[in-house]
Amino acid sequence: MKSACGIIPPLVTPLTDQYKIDVPGLERLIEHVISGGVHGLFVLGTTGEGPSLKYDVRREMIRQTCRIVAGRIPVFVGISDTAIRESIALAQFAADTGCDFVVAVPPYYFPLGQCELLAYFKQLLSEMPLPTLLYNMPAVTGMTIGTETVRQLLDQDNFVGLKDSSGDLEYFQDILSVTSTRQDFSVLVGPEHLLATTLPMGSDGGVSGGANIWPGLFVELYESVIADKNFDAAPLAKTIARFGEIYKVGPQSVTATVARLKGALSILGICNNKTAPPIAGIGSNEQKQIESILQQLGRVPSHPQIPQIA
Repeated sequence: MKSACGIIPPLVTPLTDQYKIDVPGLERLIEHVISGGVHGLFVLGTTGEGPSLKYDVRREMIRQTCRIVAGRIPVFVGISDTAIRESIALAQFAADTGCDFVVAVPPYYFPLGQCELLAYFKQLLSEMPLPTLLYNMPAVTGMTIGTETVRQLLDQDNFVGLKDSSGDLEYFQDILSVTSTRQDFSVLVGPEHLLATTLPMGSDGGVSGGANIWPGLFVELYESVIADKNFDAAPLAKTIARFGEIYKVGPQSVTATVARLKGALSILGICNNKTAPPIAGIGSNEQKQIESILQQLGRVPSHPQIPQIA
């Protein structure tokens, strides 16, 4: 039985002006996405700015998330680091705190061949205290987790899934084929504009950043397709595409996407738009453009209350 499935938003990390956890903002955000019907939360991933946060702040994010969620839905934790011992230590902290899954990208900085990557993941998985998903994100790690590497890791019982954010549908289909021998293995898509395309292919759900803002939209798409293979997802996919216009405000990059999600959340009055270096926050003109897009979609009142940075 697959335990990692559905819509699992990669939660942003609400921050204070001192780059600590904005606990009231986090409480509002978690209640917002849970009320939207999400099936889990993923903290300290790319959208959560995990690699940019101090280790004590990462642990506080885990601690506060588990406290607020209180067992209502599964909590996934990004444990990625350049040092394997740090990843293992954070995974153990996540397990001790009450999390359900950990998620790991390849160790960035040093370019690795697939043989080195396979050996690294075998060692990592052998010491993981929780079920583990690997995270294919070549745009930020500089390498792809090869399909043959994935196949050779399938005999590791605690390797339970893969999140693919490459945007490469051929790779995604290959991963689905390679992992089809494991009935308990989950394959999740990262780019939210591909959710409607990958669900009929056999995807088990999406780690959709937009679900921070509009969780119900992504949950409706997922649950409708799962309930009816003949469901016409085109109208919902069109709405997701219209929502995705917020990512096109200003220069486009992975880091800019994080900043715009935080900007949108501040417009909704959920948390402020503070980002951790090196991610730059959005300017007032970009904020206004994002607000206009959200208003056109009926997502915000005419005069939203924007939280102040603590």
